[in-house]
This record gives sequence, C-alpha cells and structure tokens, in this order.
Amino acid sequence: MPELRWTLLLLGVLFLVVLAVWELRRQRQARGKPTQARQGDELPPAAPTSFDLPEIHAREAIRELPVVEIGGDRLASMSQNTVPTLDTESDAAHTVQPVEAQQPAPPPAARTESAAAGASPAAADPGQEAPREPIVEWPEESARRIVSLRLVAAADRFAGRAVRQALVAEGFVLGRFSIFHRAGPDGRAVLSAASLTKPGTFDRDAIDMQRFGGLNLFAVLPGPLPPARAFDELVNAARGLNVRLEGALQDERGQPLTPTRAAAIRETLVAQADEIGSLAAPS
Repeated sequence: MPELRWTLLLLGVLFLVVLAVWELRRQRQARGKPTQARQGDELPPAAPTSFDLPEIHAREAIRELPVVEIGGDRLASMSQNTVPTLDTESDAAHTVQPVEAQQPAPPPAARTESAAAGASPAAADPGQEAPREPIVEWPEESARRIVSLRLVAAADRFAGRAVRQALVAEGFVLGRFSIFHRAGPDGRAVLSAASLTKPGTFDRDAIDMQRFGGLNLFAVLPGPLPPARAFDELVNAARGLNVRLEGALQDERGQPLTPTRAAAIRETLVAQADEIGSLAAPS
C-alpha cells in the first residue's frame, strides 16, 4: 500500500511539471506570432495621431502709402517754373519741359508710335489715326489754381493693365511728365491723371505689370475750359474711371466725394470764376 501511494504521488507531480512546461511553451509561441483580430472582437483604441499645422498669420495690414499731393510745388517741379508761350513755330513752344523726366523726349515719329501703344485696340488699328498727345500749357505757379479728386483702391491695389485701359477708355493719353492727360476741343490738356503714390508717374513699358494704390485726377486752372465746366469734366471722368476700376472717390483732402461735397466745390469755383480768370491776365 505505501508503494502505491508513492507511485501515484510521483505521477501527479510529473503531470503537473509536464502541464507547466507545455503552458510556458504555448505562451512563448503566442508572443512570437502577430495576433489577428477575429470578427466580432473589439479592437483596442488607436493611438492618437498628431501633426503640426502650418501657422496661419493674419494678413498684414496695408501700410499707408505715400500720397502725391498735386499742388503748386509738385507742378512747379514738373514744369521747372517754365511758362509756355503761344508761339506756334515749334512743338516745344506749346509744351512744358519736365525736370523729372526719366528719359529724353522722343522724336515726333517715336511719340506717334508710343501714343498708339498706349491707345485702345481700336485706335491702334492701322485704319484709324492714333490719338495725339495733348498739349500741356499750365500757367505759371503764381497764376494757377488746382482742383483735384482722388480715386483710391477700395481693397487691394489696382492692376496696372486695368488702370491703363480705363484711362485710355476715358480719353486719356500718356504724355508729358510721364502722366496721363485728356485734351479738350483745341488739343490742350484739360484734365490730368497721376499715380496717387510717389513718384506719381507712369512707366510706359512697365505699367501693365505694376499695381497702383489709386489715381490723382486734377485740372489746372485757368485752362482751356471755364472753371465750372472743367470741374464737371473732372467729376465725370472720375466717375467713369470708378465704374471701370471699382474704387472709392474722394476729394482733395481724402474725404468721400458725396454729391453734396461735389456741388459745394463746384459752387466755390463758380463764385471764384472771375478771380481765377484774372490770375492769367497780365498785371
């Protein structure tokens, strides 16, 4: 009987040892193979994926641009205080020579070609005559008065090509002092248009690729037309340009050009018509 007990005890111990070894081996094999999720098993939550988003900066505010003020000093620097004469012997007698001209004045043939390049496609047609460059005859500094309006870009700057096409469509031609002029019935410049930002001029070869913060439209009085009529021409041209460019019209002080403000400026010019006319009269 004692031998049977010892035999059963040894068999039990041996069975436990074999069971333990088999279990350890099974666990090792399970670690070495990737586990495949069976259908219906709940998958562990995926580890969160993180990545860096590009930093978004607020749009930089447009800095205030240096505005060209159309006044006596500016026109004086253009005209070099030269008083144009009425002598018709030469073309130079009808125009004012600018001090700040970037290039020498081209010969008449070159001016004709340049005017055609700045004109509308219809005017550039070989069957039509290219627009003539307006004659600039501004009074001397002590005998002139300037009335001006501003056309400012509402959001972004105006595209140069759009500016050129709008000015040409309104009858302006790029001419003396590298700014645009619109001629009256006698060929003399009634209105002029400069860039609102310094230096105020336009580069004929690069204007389409540039951008402009606005336009400074002005008339120099006394001129070819009476003051009130010249102002009407100025307002109509400014409104026409604004329709094409979709900007904001302002007076010479940068305030909105409301109908009330435009009427007030016109009334002032009518009241001072005699005084303005006497500025050009010889003393």
